[in-house]
Amino acid sequence: MATPAVMDWLLEGNQPAVRFYALTDLLGRSEDDPEVRAARARIPKVGWARTLLARQGPDGYWERREPRTVKEYLYFLWFPEFSATIWSAMVLADLGLTARDPRIRRTAERIFDYKLGLSSMINLYHEEMCAVGNAARTLTRFGYADDPRVGRLYDWILEDQRSDGGWNCSQGTPGTLERWEPLAALAALPRSERSGRMERSIARGAEFYLRRRLFREGPRYAPWFRFHYPNHYFYDILVGLDLLTRLGYADDPRLRPALKILMGKRRRDGTWAIDRANPDAPPSLLHLHVRRVRRLQLEPPGRPSKWVTLTALRVLKRVEESGPPR
Repeated sequence: MATPAVMDWLLEGNQPAVRFYALTDLLGRSEDDPEVRAARARIPKVGWARTLLARQGPDGYWERREPRTVKEYLYFLWFPEFSATIWSAMVLADLGLTARDPRIRRTAERIFDYKLGLSSMINLYHEEMCAVGNAARTLTRFGYADDPRVGRLYDWILEDQRSDGGWNCSQGTPGTLERWEPLAALAALPRSERSGRMERSIARGAEFYLRRRLFREGPRYAPWFRFHYPNHYFYDILVGLDLLTRLGYADDPRLRPALKILMGKRRRDGTWAIDRANPDAPPSLLHLHVRRVRRLQLEPPGRPSKWVTLTALRVLKRVEESGPPR
């Protein structure tokens, strides 16, 4: 687990989101604890969340103006990649912000208006699974899991799961590790709010990842062995470990190869670093508009990362608490 020095670093007040999760997820403090409540209250006021919210417009989106043409409508909230509204919203949801904050409510309203409205010109239903999963996960974390429009996203996630248990974007193709977003959306739902069909989908999805040991799919793909944040819609081994251990598979022996990689990437000071900024992929696999991107980056690559270290320690704590490997 964390050394005292690393824990003190994570508990610093300059990033209250990290402090909040370190108190609750690593130290086991309850959300009623005064220090936990104080940390949560500071999340929108200090650090990464404050910086992101300062760039938000008064109507809840990060774009310069609302769409005027069909093409602009199509890309509204998503482009430029990765600095438009949905990308900032995903990070804010990760940091623990919810619709209790009026700024988050305004952002959610824009997503509902432009991407989830049943009468919208272009909406997310039957869209690619990366977009569907990210939207479902983000809105669930914001507090909209009970909204029927979010429920439709989950319906599509369940309908689109492939026979091998994974997901993909193109119809008629097998699942791929790259499409982790649908399983992450299902994981965002509290267990008490999951249907039996959802639980069966999670079990099939988890088995898809475990059979592949989280990284064995075709030739070795270097970006999967590098750690990132934000991940946007890109996969790496830490994404897989965080997801599978959160879903209750921390004691599965098929995680051992990935856990070995995780431990091998730990720095001498007990921290982990962001290896690369996304998009971290060969240029041949990126669309032209993705190659010319203004990155959304909270921490610089190559240096100790509070977020990646927090995530790695969460994984190891779940593994430790799961008991001896099966």
